[in-house]
Amino acid sequence: MHSADGWRAVLEPVIARYRGTVRRLYFRGDAAFANPEMYEFLEAEGAGYTIRLPANNVLQNRIAYLLKRPAGRPPQEVRRYFASFSYEAQSWKKPRRVVAKSLPSRRRGSSGTPPSFTRVSALS
Repeated sequence: MHSADGWRAVLEPVIARYRGTVRRLYFRGDAAFANPEMYEFLEAEGAGYTIRLPANNVLQNRIAYLLKRPAGRPPQEVRRYFASFSYEAQSWKKPRRVVAKSLPSRRRGSSGTPPSFTRVSALS
């Protein structure tokens, strides 16, 4: 799908088709699918999911320590930094796990690639 409009009409038949035939269902979506209604639907179906979240000030502040450029000469390889924490947006009914990825820039004076935040279900 290229849009989150009408996600339920598309996703419900797919989950129904695989229910009972596969052990685990997984869903991956971009920020257009980041809505609490979809989280609750996937959790009720027992599906694992990862959905990208739009960045906001609260999330940025949680990983501020990852966004600082390390002291000294920049490394030759690309360094990726990750953080995992519990977060509850105002529109959510309960806290959920969020994973953040940061790629600080190797160049002086650049803040690097903007961090990405992903809402991840607890996969067991």
